Parts: sequence; C-alpha cells; structure tokens
Amino acid sequence: MNVTVLTTGGTIASTAGEGGATPTKRGEELVEAVPELAEEADVTVESAAQVPSYQMDAETLESIGEQVATLEDDVEAVVVTHGTDTMAETAYYLDVARRPDLPVFVTGAQRRPDEVSPDGPANLLTAVRAAKAVHDRDASGVFVAFDETIHAARWVRKLHTSRLGAFESPDAGPVATVDRDAVVFRRQPRSETEPVPATSLEATVYAVRSGSCVPGDMLEAALERGADGIVLEGTGLGNATVGLGEAVRDTLEGGVPVVVTSRCPGGRVVPVYGGPGGGSTLRDHGAVFAGDLSTGKARLRLMLALAAGDGTAAVRDAFAHLEAQPEEPRGG
Repeated sequence: MNVTVLTTGGTIASTAGEGGATPTKRGEELVEAVPELAEEADVTVESAAQVPSYQMDAETLESIGEQVATLEDDVEAVVVTHGTDTMAETAYYLDVARRPDLPVFVTGAQRRPDEVSPDGPANLLTAVRAAKAVHDRDASGVFVAFDETIHAARWVRKLHTSRLGAFESPDAGPVATVDRDAVVFRRQPRSETEPVPATSLEATVYAVRSGSCVPGDMLEAALERGADGIVLEGTGLGNATVGLGEAVRDTLEGGVPVVVTSRCPGGRVVPVYGGPGGGSTLRDHGAVFAGDLSTGKARLRLMLALAAGDGTAAVRDAFAHLEAQPEEPRGG
C-alpha cells in the first residue's frame, strides 16, 4: 500500500529552543523514528508547512487541501502530521471542502520528540495502520487518529489541553479503536459531513462569544472591520446577552449572516428561549443555528458557504441539515 505522509509542523515535529518550542524535525525524521511503518506500507514524505497549528492561516490551510487533492494517482492514503490545537478544524476543512476519494488521517502529538515518552511515533503508526484498514474496506473520508482511537472529522474535538487522549467525539463516539492486533470498527468508516462546493477561505468571518456581562460592542466592532459573516458562540442551547442579541438583530438587518453555536462541547443549539438574546428571538431575527457543530468548524463552514454562493441563501443551504434535526453518525 502506498501512503504519503504530508507534514505541516506541530508538536510532533517540535523541539525546545531558547524562545520556546518550535517545529524543527523534518518529515523524514518522523518516519525514520518509526521503523514499524515499513511493515505496514510503502511510505513517501512530502512537506506542506512547518508551523505550530495555532498559526494555521487561510492560505496555509488552502495549500494543504490543494496538496492533498493533487497527489499522484498511485497514492492510496494520506497521513497529515499536524499540531493538535487546530487539528480538528483542518480535518473538517479537508472533509467538507475537498472530499478526498482516498482515506486521509490527521495525527500529531501532545509530547514533543525531545520530551519523556513522546506519543508522536505511536500516533503515526496508528494513523498508517488505520489508513490501511480503511483502504482495505474500499472506503474513504477524513479522520483524526490519536491515542489508538479513530474519529470522524465531522465530530472530533480537542477537549483537553495536555493529556494524551485529548480528542473525543461528543455525542457520536469514535469510528474505530486500534490495538496490538487489529483496527476495530464501531461503524462504517466514511465521510460524515455534508460538502460545501467551495475551497476558498477568503471571506472575513469573526467569532464572538457570549457569557456573563458581555456587551454587544464586540460584534459591532467586527462589523466595523468589514465582517462578511459572524459566528455567535452562545451559552447553553444557543442564547446570548441582551447587548449581543440587539447587535445580532442589527447585523442581520444589515445583510450580514449570523450563525449560532454553543460553548458547550456536547449537545446541539436549539432555539427555545425568548427575550432579547434568547435563541428563539435570534432565530426570528434570521440567525442560522449550527446544530452541534463546534464554533471553529462552523466558522470554516460559513467561510466556505460565503465563497460558494450569494449571501444569506447560500448560508442557509450550507447549514440547513444541521438546523433541521440532530445529525446521527452514519452506520453501516
């Protein structure tokens, strides 16, 4: 099996330095550190970037997607090494915007190669083993492989800053687990997202977070800076303060779409409560609800929706399946 390891930097490639840890390891070094990979696949290495993932910008993310889309025809799976901070968002972008017709696994590390018990080698081996198993099922999709667990890009989130098992899929669970003997599937591996027919992240979208005592001026400032769209991270079921609620009304009246998410890692936003910032009122103003999609993923989806079509109608189309009903993992 032919696997391309596409490196982007992150903790898996980082070492300590005078000014703090930075990515210094080349992709070839990461692969050479795991000789067991040769037993699983014929591995080639390409570089897409060399940055910590918290520095991932639109240009770099689009470039990674383009590189995945233009790999040689004989490549049967891709493993992207990546920092953990925005790993889930990169996986989601690849799944929604690029829809690769081969398995793509995003992986990385919580501990650097120069720390005690680095987890990067094990995660890289997990990703290649899982890629082989998915390819053997004649399946595709984008996944995160981490701590012997495989998550669909649609659901996965980083829920802990430092522990090795940092990634979970709230409300959905993992697609598979990987042990010493096998890759054990809990459901059929496949893309679990609805695509958006765009790849550009050029649109300017700001995320504004609600919470106790938050006024509306943060949203107003985003509009003054030329926002094309707003993601409002609400509390609970998708509610906001009075000030933010009034700002959302004015924003929508001005023709700028607003998508509502929740700061809760589990569950979905549902327009239930009234009052100036209640979810029901936000919906009546014209806000779009993003179901159980995280704020980071909703922001990427809104950027793609704005690139795909004209204003509010394109945004509603892109989020309609999330508003209508809970999206269940697709079994098989």
